[in-house]
This record gives sequence, C-alpha cells and structure tokens, in this order.
Amino acid sequence: MQRMMNMLIVCVLFLSHMSLHGTTKFGGNGLIHVHSARTVPQGHLRFYGGSHYFGKIANLGSQTQAYTFWSVQGFTSFNLGIGPHAELFLAPVLYQDTNSSGGNILDGMANLPDDLFFGFKLASFGDPESSFRYGGLVHARVPTAAEHNLVYQPYSAGSLEVGLTGLFSYYSNAIFPDDGWSIHGNLGYLNHNDVGKELTDDPLNNDPTPSAMSSELIFGIGTRIPAGTFDFSAEINASYFLNQPPITAYSREYVSFLTLGVYYKPYRWITVEMGLDFRLISEEDQSDYQTTHLSIPPEDFPNYPGWRGLLGVKLAILPFSVYTSSERESLERSISDRREILDRLMKEQEETQDADSELARLRAERQRIEEDLRRLRQLLEAEKAKKEEKKKKKGEEG
Repeated sequence: MQRMMNMLIVCVLFLSHMSLHGTTKFGGNGLIHVHSARTVPQGHLRFYGGSHYFGKIANLGSQTQAYTFWSVQGFTSFNLGIGPHAELFLAPVLYQDTNSSGGNILDGMANLPDDLFFGFKLASFGDPESSFRYGGLVHARVPTAAEHNLVYQPYSAGSLEVGLTGLFSYYSNAIFPDDGWSIHGNLGYLNHNDVGKELTDDPLNNDPTPSAMSSELIFGIGTRIPAGTFDFSAEINASYFLNQPPITAYSREYVSFLTLGVYYKPYRWITVEMGLDFRLISEEDQSDYQTTHLSIPPEDFPNYPGWRGLLGVKLAILPFSVYTSSERESLERSISDRREILDRLMKEQEETQDADSELARLRAERQRIEEDLRRLRQLLEAEKAKKEEKKKKKGEEG
C-alpha cells in the first residue's frame, strides 16, 4: 500500500507541471473529470447534466473601464450499458458562451447547441478477486457548434476529432467498489484533425492554418473517498500538446489544475455533484489576439481561468426498479441473481479446462452473496428493532 501511495505522489507531482485539458463530461462512473475503469451495468441507462462556469471582472491595460470575461457551459450525457464490459455514451453540449461574435444566439455571444460527443467504453476487466480494473475509451467530437476556438475552453478547430484513452482503477473494496476508497488514472491521445482549418475570419487572411495535425496526450489521476451519504474526491487533469495548434488558438499553453469534488447521494437513483477547479501553474500567454473575434484583447487576463465551478446531477433512468424497490428488495434480488450466476459458473467449471480461473470467479461470486446476506440480515434486524420499539411505545401509552 505504501508503494502505491508513493507512486500516486510521483504521478501528481509530474502532472502538476503539465497543462489542463478541460475534460468533456462523458458521464458514467468516475470522478468530476477522471473516468473510472468500470462500465455502467448491462441494461442500465443513466443521465448526466450540469454546468461549468467561470467569470471575472478586471481593468484592461491603461483603460479605466472594467471588462468582464466569463465562460458558462451546459452539458449532458446519456450512458447505456450494453454488456458486462461495454458501454455506449452520447454527450451533447447544449450551451456554450463564446465571448465573441461568432455564436448563433445572444448576438453571437453563445452557441446553442455546441458540439456533440459520442463514444464507446470497454472496461470492467480484471481478475474477479482483484481490486484492479482496466479498460479503454474511444470517443469522437462532431463540430455542430456555430463557433469554435473559444477563450477559456479546450482547443477545437471545428473539425471531427477522435480520441483514445486507457483507463485504470484500484478499489479498496473489491466486492463492493462503491463502499471503499478508490484511485483512478487515465492516459489518452487526442487528434484534432485540423490541417488547413482557419480559426478566425480574418479579412486580411493573416490567420495561420495548421500544416500538421494538432494532437495532445491527456492525463488524469484522482481518488474518491466515500463517507456515508457523501463522497469526496481530489484529482489532477492535464494535457501535453505533441504538436501545438497555430498562434491564433487560445488554448495552447501549459497549465495545471487541481479539482476538488463533493458528491451527495440522497437516494440510490440520484447523485448531485459539486466541484471546483483551481489553477496550479500557468505558462505565459502565447496566443496572437490580432485576428480574433474578441472585442477587447485580454492582455491583463490570465490565458486560463484561475478557477472554475461545476454543478451537476446524475440520474438513473433504467431499470425502473431502482425507483420502486426498497434496499431490502434490491438486496434480495441481488442474492437471487448471484445464486443463479454461481450455479452457472459451477456448471461451466465442470466443462472447462481452466479450473483456476473458474475457481477464482466462483470465490468472488460467493463473497458477494455472503456480503449481500450480511447486509440483508442487518436490515431485517433493524426492521425488527423498529417494530419492537413501536410495540413498546403502544404498551406504555395503553
């Protein structure tokens, strides 16, 4: 365990010198930005929606008047488990401030809608008895927004982008992962496919266009700690441009952010997320603002926001039983399902040559059944105690 914590510290120190990539919200299992190596269960459909926001007022240069920059994004995601190791997601960004004149609403100050993201997640791989899980994520960005290359947003040239991310998770409770602390790591590659794309509408045609595709490595690492109805998380998200975009791009410098998150779970079917991004290190602004749409060049503004807030909510849409069944009924159903799985595994073991692998799966399923039974006994004892307490009160009143 000490060795693992030392490795985590080394990774955090390394990532704190890289640049943040404002990870798009894909929903599903995971932290605020970092994805976990677990898929949504088969047959489950989940919705995720919320907003990222930032704003600041300052005086620019020698001007006495104040000027405001802001960034607000409204995001959504739908995640469907289509197998024990497979998940599909569709994540349209509904609203995005542009801080320019290129959007399609509010006199060009916003996009409605913004870009569309979709992808496929293969994960939840690993030994059934192990605390480690592995997986991968493939996603694409479809340029459906009216304006791209936005200040305070991750770089996008308005082209079809493709990314590939490797996923890693460690769960202290291998049987019931959500009941113990966990560590998650991501390493990905993003290709912006932007050769020949003009980032501005410069009438003098001074806007340089990429001669080679802009691309970046994306990193993320974080931990989540449960505490009853609340969970808490801390993470670092970062990226490194393998090939930088042109100088008229806003997001092309080194920066690092720390993200702190709080998760409130009043019911089994809903989770409310609250998060704050804090900028750790920011490199000097390298962008050329002479050909941009900004009405006032932000010389006195940092090239990345000093903070960003997030509010979001996750809802379970399917199966409907998550709304109608009690915790006791859910446990009873889980025990019944796991017994069926155990019977099937025992039958498969008799027919397979890989006895060690099947025994490991059998032991893992048996552990899960025993834990479910323990929880069920606790619930029954609590219900019995409540009934006895009611009878006692009635007797005293009589």
